[in-house]
Amino acid sequence: MSTITATIIAATNPSPSPSTVPDVDVTPGVAGFIAIAVVAVVTILLVVDMTRRIRRTRYRAEIRERLEQGDAGTATDEPERRSAEDGRTDVGDDTERG
Repeated sequence: MSTITATIIAATNPSPSPSTVPDVDVTPGVAGFIAIAVVAVVTILLVVDMTRRIRRTRYRAEIRERLEQGDAGTATDEPERRSAEDGRTDVGDDTERG
């Protein structure tokens, strides 16, 4: 019975075996560096593309709102509204000049 008890104790309480591989060899190496670099570059490109698409969508919505407001507004207040939006008071509507 003592051998069975010793086997059970050894199975439930294993001692850590020393590693046979040196710590220097346990590195990602060049392949790991290239993989992480590719993931980083792809992530940066996706963020730039997403930012560009969000900005484009926002500008399109603003233009759509201006067009809808322009249909409801009159032609007499458009130069004042445009100059107020641009921040310039000396610029009027250039399309009316002949």
